[in-house]
Amino acid sequence: MMAGAIALYEEALHEQAQHEQAQHEQAQHEQAPREPAPALVMRTADGWTLPLQLPRWCGAPDAADEELLRHCRGPVLDVGCGPGRLTVALIGRGIPALGVDISQAAVARAQQAGAPALHCSVFDPLPGQGRWATVLLADGNIGIGGLPSRLLRRCAQLLAPAGRILIEAEPGSIDDQVTAWLEHPDGRRGPSFPWARLGTDAVLRAATGSGLHVIRHWHEADRAFVWAARSRC
Repeated sequence: MMAGAIALYEEALHEQAQHEQAQHEQAQHEQAPREPAPALVMRTADGWTLPLQLPRWCGAPDAADEELLRHCRGPVLDVGCGPGRLTVALIGRGIPALGVDISQAAVARAQQAGAPALHCSVFDPLPGQGRWATVLLADGNIGIGGLPSRLLRRCAQLLAPAGRILIEAEPGSIDDQVTAWLEHPDGRRGPSFPWARLGTDAVLRAATGSGLHVIRHWHEADRAFVWAARSRC
C-alpha cells in the first residue's frame, strides 16, 4: 500500500483506539459494551471486498499468531507491522524484533505498546540488512507493492544467510495482482494502489521463483503460512 493511500486506515486506527477506550470505561462502570464501528474495507477493481481486521490487528495474538511466533528466530523484522501485536509479542518473549510500517499512526501505536518500530517502507534503506534471522510477512503483507516476487527478493536481501521468511497466505487457490483502494462505510474512498492476493500454492511458486527454498507450509484455524529460506535447512 502506498503512503498516500492510507489516510482512511489511519482514521480507522484512531476510531479503534476510541472504541477500546470506551470499552474500558464501560467495563469499569459495568455498562453494556459499545458496538464497534463499521469496518473499513479494501475493495478491488475486479469486485473483491475484504473488511480490514483492525480489532484483531490491535488485539493480542491468537492461536494462529502463536504458532507463527513459535517459528520466529531473532532478530525478527516485522514488515507491515501495523499496530505491532506480533512485534510486541516477540519482545515480550525476549526475542529481538523491529517493526516497519508506512503508517505513522500504526507505528506510533506499536511504539506506545512497547514495540521498536520505524515509519518507513520495506523498500527503503533499513538497519541490519543481511543480518535478520526472520522476516515476517503476516496479515496479507505478501501483497505489498502488488509484485510478490519483487517483495520476496527484497526480503531475501534483508536476511542473514541462514535466515527465513515467514509468509501468511490466503486460504484457497488465489493468485491475483490487483488495483485496490480503501473504502469507508460512509462511502469515502482513498486513492488506488497495487496489491496482490496469494494462496498457498501461489506463495510457493513466488518463493521458488525468487530463488528461495520452501521449508514447510501449514494451516492453523482458517489461516495459512509458508516458511521459505535463503538456503536449505
